[in-house]
Amino acid sequence: MSIIQNIRDKAAWLVFIVIALSLLGFLLMDSVSGARGRDLFGRNQSSLGSVNGKDIDYVKFQERIQLQENQFQQQGYPMNELMRQNIQEQVWNQFIEENVLESEYKKLGLVVTSAEINDLLFGDNPPQDFRQQFTNEQGQYDANKAKEAIDALKKQKNNPMAKNFSEVYLPALAGARLREKYASLLGNTYYIPKWMAEKTAAENSQIAAIKFVAVPYTTISDSLPEVKVTDADITAFISKRKEEFKQEASRSISYISFSAAPTTEDTLSVRTNLQNLRDEFAVSQDAAVFLSRNNSDLPFFDGYVLKSRLQVPNADTIRNLADGAVFGPYLDGGNYVLAKMLGKRSMPDSVKCRHILISTQTTPDSVAKARIDSIAAAVKGGASFAAMAAQFSEDPGSKDKGGEYDFGSQQMGNLAKEFGEFIFYGSTGEKKVVKTDFGYHYIEILNQKGFEQAYKIAYLSRPIIASQQTENTASGAANQFAGESRNGKAFNENAEKKNLTKLLAQEIKPNDIMIPGLGSSRPLVRWVNEAAVGDVSEPFPVDDKFVVVMLTEISKEGLMSPAKARPLVEFQVKNQKKAELIKKKIGTANTLDAIASATQQTVLNADSVRFSSPFIPNIGQEPKVIGAAFNKAYQSAVSAPIAGNGAVFVIKTESVGAVADGGANAEEQRKASMLQIRQSAGFRAVDALRKSADVKDQRSKIL
Repeated sequence: MSIIQNIRDKAAWLVFIVIALSLLGFLLMDSVSGARGRDLFGRNQSSLGSVNGKDIDYVKFQERIQLQENQFQQQGYPMNELMRQNIQEQVWNQFIEENVLESEYKKLGLVVTSAEINDLLFGDNPPQDFRQQFTNEQGQYDANKAKEAIDALKKQKNNPMAKNFSEVYLPALAGARLREKYASLLGNTYYIPKWMAEKTAAENSQIAAIKFVAVPYTTISDSLPEVKVTDADITAFISKRKEEFKQEASRSISYISFSAAPTTEDTLSVRTNLQNLRDEFAVSQDAAVFLSRNNSDLPFFDGYVLKSRLQVPNADTIRNLADGAVFGPYLDGGNYVLAKMLGKRSMPDSVKCRHILISTQTTPDSVAKARIDSIAAAVKGGASFAAMAAQFSEDPGSKDKGGEYDFGSQQMGNLAKEFGEFIFYGSTGEKKVVKTDFGYHYIEILNQKGFEQAYKIAYLSRPIIASQQTENTASGAANQFAGESRNGKAFNENAEKKNLTKLLAQEIKPNDIMIPGLGSSRPLVRWVNEAAVGDVSEPFPVDDKFVVVMLTEISKEGLMSPAKARPLVEFQVKNQKKAELIKKKIGTANTLDAIASATQQTVLNADSVRFSSPFIPNIGQEPKVIGAAFNKAYQSAVSAPIAGNGAVFVIKTESVGAVADGGANAEEQRKASMLQIRQSAGFRAVDALRKSADVKDQRSKIL
C-alpha cells in the first residue's frame, strides 16, 4: 500500500477489512484452544450458541467483533468496555438476523447474481465508500477507474486485502442487497383501500361535547385495608400482561468497595519525582530519548503545533517560554506534566501539494532513485507534472488527480516525517525529491494558507497512580473483610459493625462486561453467573478499587417476580381497587347530578373532545373516556363508570360533530400511511423472526 494511502486512509473501504484480520489468526488460535473453550473431555468448544439449530462459530464471531471495533476506532470513537459490550450485542444480533433471514431467502428464492454485484459496484448508485474513492475532478463517479482498481486487487493473490474483499466486503454487499429485496417484497404486500383512508379521515375529524363526573382516585385513602396490594394481586395483574412484564435472566448483588485510588501522598510523590527531573530535562540534548528513558505517559511528537491548536493547561505560559526553558510540574487531567520549549517557527494551517511516488517496496532503491531523478529532470525541463504522475506514480490515490493532495496541520503527525516536514516547512513553489520509508517522492508545494506561530514542545508526563502501599492497604482490608464474611449474614453484620456502605448493582446480565455503577470486570460477572444467593466472593479488583460481592437475587427469564414488578404496577393495582370502591359509592345512581351528589363531586363540561387526540383539555390522557364520548348509546343515557388513568368517570355525550379538515387530501394521507408501513415492513418482519427463533446463547460460559 502506498505512502499516501497510509497517510490519508483514502482506501478505507478496503483497509478496514484487513486491519483486524492481520492479527486475528495469532490472537484467536490461543483463545479457541484455551481452557475456557474445552468441554469435559478436552474437546474444543468453538460454538457460542445456536439459532434454529445452526451453531454460531466462536472464531467468526470474534472476527466480526474485531472488524467493528477497528471501524469505530478509525472513526475516532474511544474503544472502552462499554463500547465493546455494545458491539458484542450488535454482532450477536447480526448473527441471529442473518440466520433467520437466510432460511426466508431460500423459501422465497431470493438471490443476488454476479451481474447485480457489478451493477452495485459500477452502476449509477455505487456504495458510498466507492463513490468517495473513485470520484473524478468533475465530481462524477468513475466506474472505469473502480473496475481497474478491483481487477488489479484480484490479481494480487497473496494480498490479504484481495482475499477479504472477496470474502468479507462482497458478501456484506450481497447481504445488504438481499435484505433490501426482502423488505421490498414484504412492503409491497401492504395496501390501504380508499374507503379505509376516507373512513379514518372522517373519524379523525370528529369532535364531541360531553358532561361528566370525575371521581379522582386520590379521594380514597391509601391506608384503607381494601386497597392494600398483595403479591397475589401483583401476580394476577402482570399475568394478564406477560409480554409487557417479561424479563431477561439477570442477577443482583450487594458489594463493599475498598478504594485503591491514589492518596494525597501518592499525588505528592508523583509531583516530587517530576520536580526532581526538571533540571535534567532542561539540559537534555535529545528530548525523545529523555522522555523514553523516563517513561513519559505522552510520547514525543517531533513536530510543531499551531498557536490556535495548542490546547493544554497553562498554554499562554508555555507559549511564552524561551527555547530550552521548562515549565511545571502542572496538572493536566490525571497527570503531572513538565513542558519544555524546543523551538518556534511560522507554519501554515493547510497545504496543497502534489507528488509522484516511486516505491522502494517493489523496486530496488538505486533503480527507484534513478527513476525519480529522471522524472524530476523532465518536469524541470517542461514536462507536465500531472502527465508524469499519471504515467509513473505508484500512488493510486493521487496519480489520476495530478498527484494532488490537501493536508491540514493536524494531519502532520500521520504523515511520513520527511514528507510532512517538507510540505509544511518548505515554501510555496518549492520542488524536491524526498525519501521516506515507502520510496522516493518528487514533491511540489502548490499552496500554503493560514500561517501562524507554531511551537515544538516536549511533554514529560506521569500519571497519578496509586502506590504499591496504597494498593496493598486496600487489598488487605478487602481480604480481611471477605475472610470474615463467608456468608450473607456475616457480610451484612460485618458491614454494619465496620460502618461500611453497602452498594447495590441490579440486573446484571450473563454476558455483561460493565456492571452499572461499579465498572468493568468480566471475571466478576462470571463469578456472579455461577454463585448462589447469599454467596460472598473473594475480593475482585475493579478499576481503582477492590470489591467484595454478595449475590442477593437471581431473576430467571420469564415473568417478573411480584417484588420486582411492584414498583412498576402497584399504583395501577391500587387504582383498580379504588375504582371498585368508587363504583360502590356511585351505586344505582343513573343521572350525572345523582352521581355527583353521591360522590361529593360536581358535574363538569368538556366541549373539545377530539377522536384523533388521546388528551382531553384540562383533564389529561384518558383514552377510554375519549372512546366513550363517541359511543352513540351515551347520547341518550349516562355511561357506566369508566376506570380511567386518574379517576373514575361517568359521562353523557351532548353532541358529536366534525371540524374542518383544513383541506386534507384523503388520497395523499392514504399514500403516506402506506409508505410509512412499507418502510417499516422489513424491520418488523426481522424483529418477528428473531423473537420466534430458537436461540440458545452460551456466550456467558465461554467469553
